[in-house]
Formats: sequence, C-alpha cells, structure tokens
Amino acid sequence: MTYDKAHDQAASDRAPSARRPGASRRTVLTALAAATVGAPVLAQLAAATPAAAADRYASNTALYQALAGQEGTTFGRRYRWHERTDTRLDTVYPFPRTAVLALHGGGIESGTSELCLAVAGYSPRDPEGAPILSETHDYWMFEGLMSSGNKEALHVTASHCDDHVALATAAGHLNVLSLHGCTFDSLGLPVPADGDRRMAVVGGLNADFRAALVAELTAAGFPAVDAFDPAHAAGLTEFNGDHPLNPCNRTMLGRGAQLELTTELRNSLFGDASSRSRRAETWDAPGAALIPFRDACRRAIATVEAAQPIL
Repeated sequence: MTYDKAHDQAASDRAPSARRPGASRRTVLTALAAATVGAPVLAQLAAATPAAAADRYASNTALYQALAGQEGTTFGRRYRWHERTDTRLDTVYPFPRTAVLALHGGGIESGTSELCLAVAGYSPRDPEGAPILSETHDYWMFEGLMSSGNKEALHVTASHCDDHVALATAAGHLNVLSLHGCTFDSLGLPVPADGDRRMAVVGGLNADFRAALVAELTAAGFPAVDAFDPAHAAGLTEFNGDHPLNPCNRTMLGRGAQLELTTELRNSLFGDASSRSRRAETWDAPGAALIPFRDACRRAIATVEAAQPIL
C-alpha cells in the first residue's frame, strides 16, 4: 500500500516526543561546549540529550543507511536550486537569498511538503512543472511515504539533520523558512474562546523574520504567536527553533525562521487534507486557505529580503 492510497492522519500528527527532551537546551549546549574538541557534533548531541533516543534514527545519515534501497517507497527527498547567472560586467543580477525547507514532509507532518512547494512558487499539483509565480525560492524537503506510522519511523529531530543537500541549501542562503507541524495540545496554549485551534508558532533566531511572519500571518487571518514573546516563551521552548544546529539557523547569517503549524491550521490549507494525493488536488479548491497562507509567508520573505541587498 502506498502513502497516496491511505494516510494515518492521527499517527502522523501525534506530538513528537523528541520535542520534549529530558535535557534542557542549556544542558545540551553546556555538554557541547565541554565536549572534546574534534568529536563529531552529532555524536555529542546524542550523548547530551535523550531526545535522540525518541527518534528511531539519530540522524538523516543513520536513516539513509538503515533504509538503503527504500528511497521512493518508504521515504523521499526533493529539492530545487534555481539557476542564476551573471555574465555581464556592467549589470548586477539578483541572487537567491531565501530557501524553504520541509524537514518532516509527506506523512510525517502532513501538509508541510505542499506548503513548501507553494511558498517556493510551485503548484503542489504539478511540482515538476514550471513555476506558477514569477519569483521563486530554492527548496529542500524530506518526506515520509509509508501508509501509516511515518512520524514514529522517520522523524529525525531538526537539530540532528545532517543531510548534505539540506545543509548546503541552508548554508547558501541568507534566510531559511523551515516548515513543521505540531498539535495544538502539545503547545500548552489556552484554547481561544471561539475554539479556533489553528495556530502558527513562529520561531528561529532571526527576530526580524519572525516579526514579519507574525505580522503578515495575523493580517491574513491566521493566528500566530512569536515563540519568544514573553507572554508565551516559557511554554514554547521546545517549539522556538532556537538551536544553532537547527537548519533554519544554519544560514549565511546564522539565523532564520521556523513555523510550527497545528494540525487544524494545516488541514485548513486544503479542501481535503486526508491524503497526499487529495492535498495536491485540493490546495486551490474553494475554501482552501493555502494560497492566502502562502502569500503571507512570501510577503514576509520579501520584507526581510528588502533589507538585505546583494551589494
């Protein structure tokens, strides 16, 4: 059975235990600082935080080795780097400044793959076709393709991501917008009086990017909070994307942005969010909110990029 034929929504959207580590980030960073110089960073992380044990694989490399030969059936990877050239001495051509990542796409955190494609300027229905927007962004995604149990089997904590292309994508851009999924209950936020459990938690170390995302998403009608807002920060430490090894922060500037989107928000982006194929077919259906959400993200990106000229 392929992922397209069936999809265990409940299993894919359970709150990942890896986001509730037994060791605090302060403990992790202290352990890293005290570790022997030259020891592999991922090995230090695995020793410093029990969170790694919550994932079946301690890194993408470990997953790829264990599941050798299963790419395209159990999991998949997609990326696109757009060709840019400057062959004239008298003209400065634009250079890509922002990349979009979905580290837990497909059935791991459903809806993030399709949103990644959309924010990058492509149709989730025809990702191999020409872009549907004039401005495009480079992207990378890892996707769970199993019929169920993707999160339990394939989730790799963001700070343990060591995929070469993912890290090269982040390192080659000034900004990264990384897309993730969560459940509302895992956030520990009070349920609004109107019962609306849609929520975008905006994290990452780029404060300007976070502010732009919160402003644009809120203006577009999507509830959003800054994970570093003092009113919420204490309860959102596991969702704030502050780890320096999180790919969203492994940019040329050492900081980026991350969105943690609740199940209800992700489901609202599509006419039918029940499977990969239905999401791809209904992302632009009447009542689907993916386009306004996409456009809000792209406006935030444009705001940040406007202050980052390539000199």
